[in-house]
Amino acid sequence: FSSYLNTAIIRFNERIERDAIDAQRLILLNMDPPEHTRVRGIVQRVFTPRAIRALEERLRNRAHAIVETARALPGDSFDFVTQVACELPLQAIAELIGIPQDDRAKIFDWSNKMISYDDPEYAISEQVGQESAMEVIAYAMNMAADRKQCPAKDIVTTLVAAEDEGNLNSDEFGFFVLMLAVAGNETTRNAITHGMHAFLTHPEQWELYKRERPETAAEEIVRWATPVMSFQRTATQDTDLGGKRIKKGDRVGIFYASANHDPEVFEDPDAFDITRDPNPHLGFGGGGPHYCLGKSLAVLEIDLIFNAVADAMPDLRLVGDPRRLRSAWINGVKELRVSSG
Repeated sequence: FSSYLNTAIIRFNERIERDAIDAQRLILLNMDPPEHTRVRGIVQRVFTPRAIRALEERLRNRAHAIVETARALPGDSFDFVTQVACELPLQAIAELIGIPQDDRAKIFDWSNKMISYDDPEYAISEQVGQESAMEVIAYAMNMAADRKQCPAKDIVTTLVAAEDEGNLNSDEFGFFVLMLAVAGNETTRNAITHGMHAFLTHPEQWELYKRERPETAAEEIVRWATPVMSFQRTATQDTDLGGKRIKKGDRVGIFYASANHDPEVFEDPDAFDITRDPNPHLGFGGGGPHYCLGKSLAVLEIDLIFNAVADAMPDLRLVGDPRRLRSAWINGVKELRVSSG
């Protein structure tokens, strides 16, 4: 099966030009070995256990500052998505690769436009989404060029500065940051939002979390949220799968949202249970070469933000139902009104 032939996102209609699909092949998500193996081997330096541990204390402080700022907002309620859920993933990416924190709003805006083309509320065309993607790439390429000119002690320099085969060229770095803007930002933000909604609609689980802070909570939040609902692969040869005949060239849908509620795998799959163990969910992918590079960072962010919310806003309550993003593959929430009073 190939990610490269038709890319990983299930988006085909009569208006999509082949050039629009082919342009996405430079993103790691849509590569096949051996090119995927080469690029992943380089960028995984960003996500080593040592690199993530080095971020933990700074992100913990940021998580508490985010929640304290939200608690101090005037008014009877606030939007959990924009004031809490989106902030830590954005700040973590900025911290990780050296984007100035003041620029994180640009990344937030660009990533929103890249994934919101199916939602009529935003009235965003696919062209605007493509333009936003190019803005991210250009921003990242400028960062790469700057580090090549003036190396620094940061991740960008590690990835791009040396002119040999063990580093990314400027284009590759641009597409890596583009992937981070969605895979490292949108997904974690939506997991945090869905997790908060799940806690506030399952108050016994929120009480359990505040009391015991189980280490299994983040994995259940990701299973429950399944921020990426579906991807696809294209068959490179005739084969059989699940008793079905797949022909070479057929596209096969991978529906993570269904798999994560499979009664043959999970006991009481529709229950939100933060003590669930084992929890073999597919929220980070199904293993193999495309398994989520940033899993350890995402789990850390989820743990840190919910610990901060439990400490500073233990009596948080829902004010309204979530407003969901219309999307075929992102399980997004546009707004979640809550009150800390």
